[in-house]
Amino acid sequence: MDKQITRREFLRGLAAGSGVALLAACGGGATPAAQDTSTPVPPDGATTAPAQVGGTGSTVNITYWGSFSDVLGEAEQAMVNAFNTAQQDVVVEYQYQGSYEDTAQKFTAALQAQAIPDVILLSDVWWFKFYLAQAIAPLDDLAAQAGVDFSDYQPVLLNEGVRDGVHYWIPFARSTPLFYYNKDIWAEVGLPDRAPRTWDEFGEWAPQLVQRSGNTMTRAAYVHPGAASYIAWLFQGVIWQFGGRYSTPEFEITLNEPDSIRAAQFFSDTVNNYGWAMHSTDINREFIGGQAVSMMASTGALAGIQRNAPFAVGVGFLPEERTFGCPTGGAGLAIPAGASAEKQQAAMAFIAFATSTDGTITWSQSTGYMPVRISAVNDPKMQAFFEENPNFRTAVEQLPKTRAQDAARVFIPNGDQIIGRGLERIVINRENVERVWQDVTVELEEGAAPVLEDLEALRARA
Repeated sequence: MDKQITRREFLRGLAAGSGVALLAACGGGATPAAQDTSTPVPPDGATTAPAQVGGTGSTVNITYWGSFSDVLGEAEQAMVNAFNTAQQDVVVEYQYQGSYEDTAQKFTAALQAQAIPDVILLSDVWWFKFYLAQAIAPLDDLAAQAGVDFSDYQPVLLNEGVRDGVHYWIPFARSTPLFYYNKDIWAEVGLPDRAPRTWDEFGEWAPQLVQRSGNTMTRAAYVHPGAASYIAWLFQGVIWQFGGRYSTPEFEITLNEPDSIRAAQFFSDTVNNYGWAMHSTDINREFIGGQAVSMMASTGALAGIQRNAPFAVGVGFLPEERTFGCPTGGAGLAIPAGASAEKQQAAMAFIAFATSTDGTITWSQSTGYMPVRISAVNDPKMQAFFEENPNFRTAVEQLPKTRAQDAARVFIPNGDQIIGRGLERIVINRENVERVWQDVTVELEEGAAPVLEDLEALRARA
């Protein structure tokens, strides 16, 4: 008989997953800041675990490949444990694969070896590659069989996984950047308890936040990540704020437009001319350790940062320049096209469970990731949680102002890292912005060519 899982049982599952996640974390998988490998704690509020799922009539064993280490991995394992306890028709085995990049590379190898998982977590920059390769299944019929109501998902998060009216990628661990700041330092220097409304305003505040010992900056007002920590994702919002963009939806690269150049020059100036920002390979460490007092980082890191910071953490919308700009990010769930029909149905049952109203409430409150269901945001349990934890409300309030990222970063293979390495040349090496963006443009155009060919081939077969 199916049963509802209580919050106590979900937390028992979280504890049971600790050893698995800890061993996985020791495997050396990359843990970039924007991947949100923070330390979430299930809240004390009365949250129930996801609702029960309908039975398939027989026991089906499936494997789920995930990408989270540390306590996020424990929360992911706990979701699997809760699903396995909630019904008796499907048994999911959770297998940690490493970072988003590790998971995608292992999936590529698994496709060649014909040893694929049955459900997989794919990041915003990877799912499209597998769509082009026709390696992930269309989900509409499976979702209808499982009773999944797409109209209840946040449209801006759901629609990114739609191609030609068909769903291929269901939002799960979805995020946006937030502006994080050290409330204690803000109060110490007399700043208002809020994020800066504009970059110009922050430029006025920043000198008050910096500390120096001689010519050495011992405390920065702000910290930038590197390419491996997804600086290109955080800069996506900034380039929009300055009126620029990475590309058009048709893959025309637009980095050498004046406003795109101006945005990158601003990032460089914060470190090299204004002198109030620093660069780091681990922005969460610098922020929590007090070496920097603000940063842009994922909402998915919120629970862990609040737990680990020895100060009060504030969050706010991203600053504006010419306009507001903020991208969506994170990961969603997909089903490999090569799995059997029975296993695809079982995989969709798990997806329906994990992204249900109760499922997304549990996941969001435990991690800081976005509630992907409209009903979850409006649920009394979530509203009560927001009242007690207002920082978690910020990303939800910012969500209507966000948009999907430019094609150059998410649809061109390695586009994120190509742009990120260019930003490192600009910010760290102090190279000329126009010259770097020209090099990056050439590299992105070369990467876009086969994508355009694949898209044309898919249209021809349609």
